[in-house]
Amino acid sequence: MDLQTGRAHGARIYDYVLGGKDNYARDRAAAEAAMSTFPTLQISMRSNRAFMHRVGRFLAAERGIRQFLDIGTGIPTSPNLHEVVQAVAPSARIVYTDNDPIVLAHARALMKSTPEGRTTYVQSDLREPDAILAAPQLTATLDLTEPVGLLAIAVVHFIDDEDEAHRVVRRLLDAVPSGSYFAMSTATGDFDPAGTATVERAYRERGEVLKHRTKAQVERFFDGWELLEPGVVQVHKWRPDDFATALVKNDSDVALLGGVARKP
Repeated sequence: MDLQTGRAHGARIYDYVLGGKDNYARDRAAAEAAMSTFPTLQISMRSNRAFMHRVGRFLAAERGIRQFLDIGTGIPTSPNLHEVVQAVAPSARIVYTDNDPIVLAHARALMKSTPEGRTTYVQSDLREPDAILAAPQLTATLDLTEPVGLLAIAVVHFIDDEDEAHRVVRRLLDAVPSGSYFAMSTATGDFDPAGTATVERAYRERGEVLKHRTKAQVERFFDGWELLEPGVVQVHKWRPDDFATALVKNDSDVALLGGVARKP
């Protein structure tokens, strides 16, 4: 297995910033360089993780979603999506995907489903949505004629080209039926342009793309879907709970926008 340790990888940088151990020298160097000029990077990433938890809980508890496709899963950090949604609905089914071979090494941890439900993992790249949708693990686990909770949490910012990013997201959105939900978070420079520019540079200098997008650019990904209140906002402001409110002291500490929409 080629672990691609010669370049930084977004999932492993994320792991290091959150205190994990599944990372390498290039990942740690990118993270340290980014945090040296944007010291609240950990707050930003923790806020993003909490956003995912709230979205999963909301879709399972309030919208009745029982199957989920998580694009760009990242290295497992409990609670993972299946733990959140199966706590609400033990029969929920979850398909995880990621392109980092390190995540593949942890796939068994991702597959510890409740007896009533199911989880599985697809080693794949967001840039190849057709391969994701055709994967036998997915087709055996999800029924794409029934509503799906589709999550792309902190992953689209690893696609630099705007047209490509919209192409791959739209292919996934088109594959799920009416009544499905799409949740997305992605990096932004709207609140601290100077600080986030240094983060982007730290990633790129070590081989990982990081593309910051404006609110207007992020809103375009939801075109044609019904964007839920409060719309596209910083992740800690999307239906915040006490944890989200306590974690963030200044808006400039959070460099991710997020939103959730329903397919009409």
